[in-house]
Amino acid sequence: MSDALSTSFRQLYEGIKLRFYREIFCAAHDGSTGLSAVEAFSLEVIDQLGRPTVGQFAEFLNISRSNATYKVTNLVRLGYLEKERSGPDKREYYLVLTEKYRRQAALLDDYVDGLIERIRRRFTVAETAEFARMLSAIASELLPEED
Repeated sequence: MSDALSTSFRQLYEGIKLRFYREIFCAAHDGSTGLSAVEAFSLEVIDQLGRPTVGQFAEFLNISRSNATYKVTNLVRLGYLEKERSGPDKREYYLVLTEKYRRQAALLDDYVDGLIERIRRRFTVAETAEFARMLSAIASELLPEED
């Protein structure tokens, strides 16, 4: 069933998603990052997981550990990722994004910042605050999927 909320939300989500995809594919196509689209998406997943281990990265994407290790090795070689040894046993590595990745990710951040600025200009302070409250509730209470 398509109502105004559903339509509007999908338009917002699709617009942001398409902008993100365009940034990823343009960077991959022009060679400015040295990343393939799959590598760029892998970095985004690692960023959202927040210092995952290789095993956590593989599990999230539902890929083999060897496939994940291959992707991680390439990203380390390209300078977008570092491996940091875990706690006392040092048998596991955390995946840590580098400054090189952060600079590239700033392109999408600039787009989001511009969108937020346009929201602030278009809506009242009260409307913007209510929108922020609603987004916060969606992100913290409604978005997390049950495993």
